[in-house]
Amino acid sequence: MSYTLHIANKNYSSWSLRPWALMRALNIPFTERLHRLGVTGEFRSFSPSGRVPCLEDGTTVVWDSLAIVEYLAERHAGVWPADPQARAWARCACAEMHSGFAALRNQHGMNVGVRVAVSKRSTAVEADIARIVELWQQGLARFGGPFLAGREFCAVDAFFAPVAFRFRSYGVAMNGATAGYLETMLAHPAMQEWETAALAEDFRETEHEAELANAGTVTADLRAVSPAPTL
Repeated sequence: MSYTLHIANKNYSSWSLRPWALMRALNIPFTERLHRLGVTGEFRSFSPSGRVPCLEDGTTVVWDSLAIVEYLAERHAGVWPADPQARAWARCACAEMHSGFAALRNQHGMNVGVRVAVSKRSTAVEADIARIVELWQQGLARFGGPFLAGREFCAVDAFFAPVAFRFRSYGVAMNGATAGYLETMLAHPAMQEWETAALAEDFRETEHEAELANAGTVTADLRAVSPAPTL
C-alpha cells in the first residue's frame, strides 16, 4: 500500500484533519499533498468532487472523510474500536458529526492559530455545542476514556478533532470529564504536529478570514505573518 493524502490549509481545513490525524495516530504511512484553498480548479485535478480530503491508493481514489475512514478500516486495525458496542456508538457519533452541526461549522469555522472573544453565540450554535458536550459525556462515561470510545484514539476522536481546535479558538468552556478530554485531544502528538504546521502557514484564504471577522474579536493571532505583497 502506498497512500497519498490530499489535504488543504492546516489552519482551516477541518475535513482534511480527520483522516490525517487518524492515520498519524495509527502510524499508517502516507505521503501528504497540501493544496492551498482558493486556487481555482486545482482540486479537480486529483479529486472527483473537487474537494479535500482525497486519498489515493495506487489507482484507487477515495474521497470524502467518512469514506476514507471506512476504506482504511478494511485494511488496518484500530480504526474502529474492537468492542461491538463501542464500535456501534463510535460509528453513530461519526455519522452525526459528518452530517450535522452546521451552525457550529458556519459560525465557528476552524482557525487553529487564533483566539476569539465571541460577544454572543446564536441559539443554533449553543444547541450544537450542547449536543457535542452530551456526546462527549456519553462516550467517556460508557467506555471509560480517556478517548471517546475507550482507551485508544480511533475514528470518532479524529472526527471530533476539529471541534477541539474550535472550542479552544472560540473560548468554549468545558467542565469535568469533557475538559479532560479536550486537554487530552489538544495534547495528542498528531494534533500537536498538525497545529505546529498550521501556525507556520503564512498564507490566508479570503472566505475563512471573512468568517473569522464575523465571529467576534480576535484577541490573539499566533500564525506566521503573511509576507507583504510584491509591488
